[in-house]
Amino acid sequence: MGTLFVDKLDPQSGTSLEIGSSGDTITIPAGATITNNGTQTGFGGTMTPAFFVTRGSDQTISDVTTTTVQFDNEILDTDNCFDNSTNYRFTPTTAGKYYIFSGCMLNAQANSNLNVFEFYLTKNGTLVSQVTENYASNQPREIQSTLNFIVDMNGSSDYLEAYAEIDSTSGTGTVRGNSDGTLNTKFGAYRILGA
Repeated sequence: MGTLFVDKLDPQSGTSLEIGSSGDTITIPAGATITNNGTQTGFGGTMTPAFFVTRGSDQTISDVTTTTVQFDNEILDTDNCFDNSTNYRFTPTTAGKYYIFSGCMLNAQANSNLNVFEFYLTKNGTLVSQVTENYASNQPREIQSTLNFIVDMNGSSDYLEAYAEIDSTSGTGTVRGNSDGTLNTKFGAYRILGA
């Protein structure tokens, strides 16, 4: 195998240059950098890290108490960035903009018990998205709330967590899990390419 030392390759005619033939493997060694100052075609990317988790069974929460929703059932976690056993948080290892989606179903234990339900997500402990359902004069028993938004993550220390809070006549509530086979309470995200 020989080595060709040149600073520039130009096509002999036309405007196309082909490197190798069909079936060949072109290797870029470790430590090398490819710089693109033109238009690229045929290259892709991955929308990762990405995750999708659910709550496996019902989680009881106390009345008027902010409670971490314990998403303990991983369906997808491409880069092992979601903690489904301790902090129940997403800490992506790649910087970028992320599309976040989440939903929570809350049960107030009995008909006409649900006064107020809040479901929200925090980034590093600070509120970034929230939905509040207030039924002070017409209380239901159960409600499903969803959140969808885009957030910047630094790829190292930024993390997201989900919380629920209920004001219930019964003094308690239940974050509905997925034991009946439906995705009642879920949380997911993926990195947006090109954003």
